Amino acid sequence: MLDFGVTVLPDPPFQRLVDLVVKAESLGFDSGWTYDSPILWQEPYPLITLLADRTSTMRIGMCVTNPVTREPAVTASAHATLQDISGGRMVMGIGRGDSAVRVMGRKPTPIAMFEQRCAMIKNFMNGRPVDWEGTEIQLKWAQDKPEIPLYVAAYGPRALGVAGRVADGVIIQLADPAIIEWTMATARRAAEEAGRDPAALRCLVCAPSKVTDDIAQARDEVRWFPAMVGNHVADIIRVHGETSDIPRELTDYIKQRDAYDYKDHSRVGAAHGSFVSDEICDRFTVIGSASQVVERLKGLEAIGVDEWIVYLMTEGQDETLEAYGSEIIPAVKS
Repeated sequence: MLDFGVTVLPDPPFQRLVDLVVKAESLGFDSGWTYDSPILWQEPYPLITLLADRTSTMRIGMCVTNPVTREPAVTASAHATLQDISGGRMVMGIGRGDSAVRVMGRKPTPIAMFEQRCAMIKNFMNGRPVDWEGTEIQLKWAQDKPEIPLYVAAYGPRALGVAGRVADGVIIQLADPAIIEWTMATARRAAEEAGRDPAALRCLVCAPSKVTDDIAQARDEVRWFPAMVGNHVADIIRVHGETSDIPRELTDYIKQRDAYDYKDHSRVGAAHGSFVSDEICDRFTVIGSASQVVERLKGLEAIGVDEWIVYLMTEGQDETLEAYGSEIIPAVKS
């Protein structure tokens, strides 16, 4: 059965994030997330702690952290501590680094280092001893806690290989079925080659969603999102070129892409989204009437998506949550 999550920006006032996630839990959402980009927005760890304290059933996590601006041993210990505070409800989303690292003038984690750090964090936060830069360390107090799953956010084949070899699942930031199927097949092939069970890799899909009959307005509110995805796609093309086996559905749409302004990262109305077509909005996000949204989500469930996470960066946040609670979640889970 499809799980439902929600991601809310850590944008002041902090109480707004807390209120929205608490409301989501009351409406039947299974997980609550926030961004880790503490230059653009507020520092997420105090906020995640509040979410762990104010909720009682939903899983809590960052969508996503990174091992560049966050020292891996400290990140792992923080998550283990939050696992204790939350009563075993923490999850970790991690990627190579986008806004958090770029606005500090840094670059995403190199692939080999990313894999090493993900493997270390996964073991260390779950109480297992690790050799970290020549020293053996262990969080012995975390040994008896429930396992914290680690999900890797990735688009390109090399990062998806890391997900397959190391992680418990993949975070995919777009809702296009063809790209999702290619993404999971790529990660699962790496898992199988590493002697892991490819079927055990969970598939978490995140994108904005709007339940409305005004499709033109909805498209305008989500146009920022494919522009954000385009940052990652541009990196993939730089590394792999345009002739690789990466689906054209993922690469072709950014040909008209211009500069990207991180001041408007994940913001409705961002000017850098102007190149994004209506067709891409429809493919990459989940917008439309309640019946259309339900149909899209049932389609995602049918291709193996385990969790659908709404990026709540549109107008009418309360209305979106209420529409999901009253119409979407019951219809999909029935």
